[in-house]
Amino acid sequence: MPQLQQAIVRTMGLCDYLPTWHAMKTFTETRNQQTMDEIWLLQHPPVFTQGIAGRPEHLLFHDGIDVVKTDRGGQITYHGPGQIIAYLLLDIRRLGLGVRELVRAMESAVIELLRDYRISAVSRSEAPGVYVNDAKIASLGLKIKRHYCYHGIALNADMDLTPFSHINPCGYQGLRITQAKDLGITDSTEVLAGKLADHLQQNLFNRLTIYSP
Repeated sequence: MPQLQQAIVRTMGLCDYLPTWHAMKTFTETRNQQTMDEIWLLQHPPVFTQGIAGRPEHLLFHDGIDVVKTDRGGQITYHGPGQIIAYLLLDIRRLGLGVRELVRAMESAVIELLRDYRISAVSRSEAPGVYVNDAKIASLGLKIKRHYCYHGIALNADMDLTPFSHINPCGYQGLRITQAKDLGITDSTEVLAGKLADHLQQNLFNRLTIYSP
């Protein structure tokens, strides 16, 4: 059993997608065995991101929002203000996690967070993410380089969901999208982000969080 350690949680506010992506790549390329894992909590201005295997036809029409072809897995999704993103910069070998276990831990963190609000949510083996009443509330995508991962999970909290109708979300035609606000959760995105970080820590490290600016 590998020795568990804490991750540093950085609360970063509203961040443009491209520089954040480049920062994740730089962090991953320059880290070593002694580098602590980190969780970055943030939101993005409106942007569509398309994964490595993403098919352009899943963008149904272009409404002026930038489309970024990125290096994570998965198809196309939307990020915007009011969506909580947790980027996980982890040494998965040190944690003793395979890709499947990592995905399960990410999904479980969201499911447990929603359970705190008495909302029943599930994951799907055929379509990674978290769902409430067949509507998707959280999506995920990862890049693994050597035994390090980056990218992470996005939880819809209190946002304009309209741009999701301009795509086939995650490559699924007609997939319904929901968010915490529409499920009756009134806590702020900041409160939800902190709780998500705690549940991620519990599932990945089983330790308390360390918050850093």
